[in-house]
Amino acid sequence: MGLIRFAVYPATLLSDWPEVHAGYLTGADGRVFPTRIEIFDNIIGCRRTSSESAKFHVVWPVEGFGRLIIPTASLPERDQPYLLAVELARGKIVQVRNQAAQWELAGLRIPTEFAEPNRAAHRSFSQAASSQHRPDEASQLANVAIRNACEAAHILTRSYAAQSLAGRLQRFGSLPLSIGCDVQEVLPPPETNELYGQLFNSSTVSVPWKVIEAVEGEYNWETTDKQLEWCESQKVMVRGGPLLDLGLNSLPAWLARWEHDILNLQSFVCDFVETAISRYLGRIRVWEICARTNTGGALSLSEESRLTLTARVLDVAQQVDEEAQLIIRIDQPWGDYQSRGQHRLSPLQVVDALVRSGVGLSGVNLEVAMGFRTYGSAHRDLLDCSRLIDAWTILDIPLFVTLVCPSSIAEDPLASPEIKVNPRVWSGPSDEERQANWIDLMLELLVAKPRVAGVFLPHFLDGARHEFPHAGLLRVDNSPKAVINRIIAQRMGHRGKSL
Repeated sequence: MGLIRFAVYPATLLSDWPEVHAGYLTGADGRVFPTRIEIFDNIIGCRRTSSESAKFHVVWPVEGFGRLIIPTASLPERDQPYLLAVELARGKIVQVRNQAAQWELAGLRIPTEFAEPNRAAHRSFSQAASSQHRPDEASQLANVAIRNACEAAHILTRSYAAQSLAGRLQRFGSLPLSIGCDVQEVLPPPETNELYGQLFNSSTVSVPWKVIEAVEGEYNWETTDKQLEWCESQKVMVRGGPLLDLGLNSLPAWLARWEHDILNLQSFVCDFVETAISRYLGRIRVWEICARTNTGGALSLSEESRLTLTARVLDVAQQVDEEAQLIIRIDQPWGDYQSRGQHRLSPLQVVDALVRSGVGLSGVNLEVAMGFRTYGSAHRDLLDCSRLIDAWTILDIPLFVTLVCPSSIAEDPLASPEIKVNPRVWSGPSDEERQANWIDLMLELLVAKPRVAGVFLPHFLDGARHEFPHAGLLRVDNSPKAVINRIIAQRMGHRGKSL
């Protein structure tokens, strides 16, 4: 079993660093190794089955940026522990340098304000690397290098987004991109209809199997019908789904007795999908067929069973409506969860297998949820988010992104009880301004990506039942949050374009 060790200075950092246990190793090709974290005194041991060189990814406190996932460079095993802060600085600097070179080669003009933090990062890193015999001093210098490298990455990525978007608008004149929101069981109040139209040109009608067929064979489509009628009255593009959610506690309770009978289970699932698509044939042309195929949690379905079931459902959906666009949702798209050793395929490999099987997959929806303990991804900076989208373009299918971020750390009785807000993510409080800033930056970046066909937000109202705590755009009293003005400002900036 391979072992890579890292020394942490000051050692007191380990007394308030629970996130270290979620650290993981990746190989040269980016695959996540099942990783076991062991801590003895101030030494972190990372074990996995392979002995090849690997990168260590771990949440690290960065001044002004919060607790970010920072990678080391690719490191071979050795007897002497690596000094963690120095290796994280090396990894981030290499990431920024390589990305700057790639974008410059593609025609990006590197902004002048990038130079100073980039030089400062290299200067502090060289001092840290040459003083590792004084580990406390070296770690302090390395932290300065990490902060400057993160600042340089932020400047670089925002400049890329601005230049890419300007180029797209100059070349095409309009952007074939939708921005939408899930419609909940409680429809938006009539007085917010105009606001909704300012924000969105698309809506997602929920089709929760668990609610619609709570009793086997008895369907209740009333709520979904009302949502669809409302969307049609708003004259927005309609997306339906997910029809099948393979996450924890998301399937009808009565289906549990069939969890070990995959053939009968497939029959029940396909029957519901066929019934739902047939009911709304011609009215809903875009379907999110399945969610959480990659992570699972429903019943005792194995990774192979989930993949087989998703492929079968896509095939049935295509037979019912040959002209419909069929997409699936992938949560935790960086694949951190693979470090626990319960998943063999990466998120990208799951979707690639479906694309290659020829079952009619039209696109993939990446759920980027930050600021949550469960069902969310660890905090990453804009550069990492940009690299994620670029990595998924290899599939050559349209990409959709669902952005999720909380506006409060308070208890949310209307949210899913399995999902909790993580108060340790940001450099400041998890509040409405933080939510607005993050969604604003992400929307700016995603609109600049040619492969991104749509951006969605999880729900409009915090005052109706929803999944992610405090992730809506209107408060419980239906007053608007700060993020509303950010989205409107972005859309106003592209007036006359199809954003």
